[in-house]
Amino acid sequence: MEENVKVKMLFVMDSLAAAGGEKSLVTLLSLIDYERYDVSLQLFNYGGEFERYVPHQVKMLEPFTFIQRLNEGKPGLSLWLSKAVYSLLSKRKGLKLKTKARYYWNCFSRYIPNSGHYDVAIAYSQCLPTYYLTEKVSAKKKIAWVNCIFHLEGYERKFNFPYYGKMDRIVLVSEAALRHFEGVYPEFKVKMSVFRDIINPEMIRQLSEEPVKSDVFSKGVNLLRLLTVARLDKDDKGYDITLDACRILKERGVKFHWYAIGRGPFREEMERYIAEHGLSEHFYFLGTTPNPYCYMRQSDIYVQTSRHEGYGLSIAEARILNIPVVTTEYDSVYDQMVPGKNGLVVKQDAESVATAVMTLANDRGLYDSIVDYQRQEKKGNPETIEEFYKLLR
Repeated sequence: MEENVKVKMLFVMDSLAAAGGEKSLVTLLSLIDYERYDVSLQLFNYGGEFERYVPHQVKMLEPFTFIQRLNEGKPGLSLWLSKAVYSLLSKRKGLKLKTKARYYWNCFSRYIPNSGHYDVAIAYSQCLPTYYLTEKVSAKKKIAWVNCIFHLEGYERKFNFPYYGKMDRIVLVSEAALRHFEGVYPEFKVKMSVFRDIINPEMIRQLSEEPVKSDVFSKGVNLLRLLTVARLDKDDKGYDITLDACRILKERGVKFHWYAIGRGPFREEMERYIAEHGLSEHFYFLGTTPNPYCYMRQSDIYVQTSRHEGYGLSIAEARILNIPVVTTEYDSVYDQMVPGKNGLVVKQDAESVATAVMTLANDRGLYDSIVDYQRQEKKGNPETIEEFYKLLR
C-alpha cells in the first residue's frame, strides 16, 4: 500500500446500547490512530447510549433504509410480509437470541444493500454483524469477533458454519471463549486467536467522578450497597441466582440495597419475584446508563452471578475502581480473579453468593486486604492497541 494512504476499515455492530461488547468497541475506537486508519461504523440500530463516546473521526454510516421504513410505518407489502413472518417466528417463549438473529437475517437480509470495499472489515459481535460482513461487505480481510461463550449446536451450528468459514480470522475475548468455540468449530482452529477487551483505566476513573443521577441510589448511603451491571438475563447472567441471594440476605437480617444496571428479557419475571418475596425495599432497577462507574465507585461490593461470560468486563472495571468483587465461578473467571486476593469466587448458587457477601460485609480485615491488593494489581491494557494492529495485517 502506498505511503501515507490510510487503511480503510469497517466495524459492524448491532447497536451501541449500554452493554459489555458495545463498551469494548467504543474503548477500542478511542485508542485507534486516525492518522493511519480511515474508520467507518455500521450499526443495525442507532440511538444507543454509547454513541456519544464514538470519536468524531469515525464515519457513522447511514441506517438501513428498510429499518427506517419500518419505524415510519411505511414498509410496503413485501417488507410488511417479512415483518409479519419475523414477528410470528420470534415470539415463541424461551427463544434464544441467536435463533432470533437467524430469523431476522432470513427475513430481512434481502432488503440490506451491499456495502463498499474496505481493506479490513470487522464484525465486532456474533450473529447479525457476522452475517452482514459475510454477505454484504467486500474486504481484503474479514475478521469475526466473538465476545461471549458462544453456544452453538444442531441447526444453529450448521447455519453459522459457512459464515465463520468465510472469515480470515476469528477473534475470541478469552482463552475460555476460544476453547469453547474450538469445541464447536474445530475446523477453524487455525483462524482463531485471543484478544482481550481493551480497558482504559483513566477513562473509567474520570467517568466515576461524575455525579450519581438516582435518588434511590442516594438513599442507600448508610446501607450495604451491592451493584450488578449486566443484561437482565437468566441463562447467561444468572439473575435468578441474584434474586435468590437477595432473598437470603433479607431473611438473615442484612441491611442492604442491591442495584442492577441493565435491561433485558428477564425483567418482568424478576419484578414478579421481587413482589412475591417482599424485596421491593432491597432490590432496585437503575435501568441503563453509559456511565455505570459513578455507581461502582460508591458501591461497597460488586456482585456478578453469571453462568457464562466471555471475559467479565464489568468485573475488570470494578477492580479498576478498587471495589471488592463477589462472583460466581463461570467459564473464564480465573482470567482475572485471584480468589481471596481481589475478591471472592463462589459456586453458582444463591447460598454461596449470599454467604460471600456477608463474609465481606462482616470481615473488615478481609475487605481492606482486597482493596489493598486491587490498588496494587495491574489495571487495564490500553497498550495492547498495538496487538490489535497486528491482527489487521
